[in-house]
Amino acid sequence: MLAVSVFRRSFRSEKAIISSGATRWIVTDEDFQIHEPSLHYLDGLRARDSSVNTEKKYAGHIALDLSYTAASGTDWARPTIQSLAQYLHWLVEEPLALNSRQPASAPKYRGRGTANAHLSTVSKLLRWLALHRSDIVPPSFISLLVEPKYLVVLPDGFRADPDQGGDRNVLVKTIRFRVDVPGFEWLTYEQVGSMIHHAKHARDRFLLEILRETGIRIGEALGLRRADMHLLPDSTTLGCRVPGPHIHVVRRDTNTNGALAKSTRSRWIPVSLGTVRSYSDYQYERDEVTEAAGTDMVFANLFAAPLGEPMKYANAYELFKRLAKSANLNAHPHMVRHGTITRWIKDKMPRDTAQDFAGHVSEYSMNVYLHTTNEEKREHARRVHDLQAARRSGS
Repeated sequence: MLAVSVFRRSFRSEKAIISSGATRWIVTDEDFQIHEPSLHYLDGLRARDSSVNTEKKYAGHIALDLSYTAASGTDWARPTIQSLAQYLHWLVEEPLALNSRQPASAPKYRGRGTANAHLSTVSKLLRWLALHRSDIVPPSFISLLVEPKYLVVLPDGFRADPDQGGDRNVLVKTIRFRVDVPGFEWLTYEQVGSMIHHAKHARDRFLLEILRETGIRIGEALGLRRADMHLLPDSTTLGCRVPGPHIHVVRRDTNTNGALAKSTRSRWIPVSLGTVRSYSDYQYERDEVTEAAGTDMVFANLFAAPLGEPMKYANAYELFKRLAKSANLNAHPHMVRHGTITRWIKDKMPRDTAQDFAGHVSEYSMNVYLHTTNEEKREHARRVHDLQAARRSGS
């Protein structure tokens, strides 16, 4: 196996701006030559309307694999099962690169789930090339990447094909770590309210309120344009027939801050008068920064350079973590979305409506967003205990 002490990255993922102004990601070598096979695969992702964030992640995974195979002297296009297994183990044994701006600390490592995700990208690249560029990867290689498995227990959302007699045989990855299914944390309405209470600026309070009420992803919030904010009782003068105050979530590849809606399908979500008032308070604060008048993006830098520029994810994430810490919470932005969708379902919102507001294509995508509080678990346990006690006394 490749010794971690001599590993050096020879391939990099790079951001590229195409003629339309949209951001794309490519893989280059040390001489800044584009790795053409991976470019072919990334072009296929774009053709399927994959998110630019997905493209960025996959490009990074591919660059790391190409660097590893170059350093270990193996052929990236024709790996063996053994070499793939060695790469999987190397991923969890290789320390992550330290940020040079931070003081030296104990080395950090990838988890097994992250390693599986890296190898999954490599497998997707090889399968794509085997199907579309057989001169690079032979089609016969696909059979090495998967093996048959019979599903004893059907996972959520799986439907056995009735035309195949309810066949439960599926193909699974040949090389992978076994990992526990991770739990998903979430924030309650009150916990987000505590963060809002600690926010000093109207912009930051509005960011938290729009996340809490609409359940949009933080990237979608940062991608909002002022033209998307239809906050009047009637928006027909804006050419919109949606009644009442609401926002529109639209995917745009040309946002200069890199913010992007995950779904290609635009959607609208209603908002309350409280959120409308919060947005109004934010506008007063924003108008005091003359540089902010030059951007149509809703969220702009108002308190640090570059003033007036669209707010970026790194800054918004740092702000969120800081407010969470002030509220004695260990939280990240996506936990607000989990809490909002959970609240919708518990408040008896129809599943199809919640799915539409959330921007999910599949109803099964909703399942991981449904959570139970500790208080609810205790209440259910008490009811079971009382029921069992009543049965024992009756006998």
